[in-house]
Amino acid sequence: MAVRLNRFVVVSALSVLCAATGCSTSTSTGDDTSDPEAVGHTHTAGGSIVSPTVGDGTQDDVVGYELADVRVPARAGRSGRVSFRIDRYDGSAVADYIVAQTKKMHLYVVRTDLAVFRHLHPTMKPDGTWSAAVTLPKPGDYRVVAEFVARDEGRNGDTLMLGSTKSVPGAWTREPVPGGREGDDGTVSVAARGTLAVGNNGRLELEVSSTSGRPVELGSYLGTFAHVTGFQTRNGTAVHMHPLGQPEVDKDVNRLTFHTQFEKPGDYRLFVQVRVEGFVHTVPVTVTVH
Repeated sequence: MAVRLNRFVVVSALSVLCAATGCSTSTSTGDDTSDPEAVGHTHTAGGSIVSPTVGDGTQDDVVGYELADVRVPARAGRSGRVSFRIDRYDGSAVADYIVAQTKKMHLYVVRTDLAVFRHLHPTMKPDGTWSAAVTLPKPGDYRVVAEFVARDEGRNGDTLMLGSTKSVPGAWTREPVPGGREGDDGTVSVAARGTLAVGNNGRLELEVSSTSGRPVELGSYLGTFAHVTGFQTRNGTAVHMHPLGQPEVDKDVNRLTFHTQFEKPGDYRLFVQVRVEGFVHTVPVTVTVH
């Protein structure tokens, strides 16, 4: 177990840093039909002040919160459940959460070679246990990453990203991470443009279009036009981005600009999620951060 730090000291220090550098956390309330135009990079969620995100999904214990009792399906290829709790430093389960990006909990289940990605929204039982149905198609080691805003004694919100690795039994071989800044799922095509660098105020540009050449109209997903979760290919460091404002439409291409806060250089596998004609499409692309 990692060393526990005083969360108030760390969060306060990060809040000062955030004010100095202009970093921010994009949040919204409601459901998937929320108005995307209302979403911005703010320090509020559900009307409450929240901290900058603490943790990058590679540790299960950060600033007094622990991702505990994590379980994944026992067999690949069959429907099962992933479950866990968020415990405080005193061992009690966190039961009070603030809605962010239309949900109280965002859960990512990702094989460590990034060949499998699931973005889930689990439900919580009265005892504080979260769970969701999931089918993991292949055996292997999976990182379970929970992203949430925990209400801290009713005063504010601690924004956390915690992760733990669990195994789904069976023989498996790590697959190489595909390169290329462009990808598609057979229906939706995504291309990353521009140069990415370490820093608190970077920009990622994505072009979203149709593989058939027809115009694409982006619907609302989690209260905005797109959702991007990325993982460094070497150590699994997680990043989370939201678009700034509305997409620019040029003929059949939607251009989206995202605020980035990369702390480490390297290659990142980005999972871009957009809603088109009522369906959520997940398109991976790989980018390099300098």
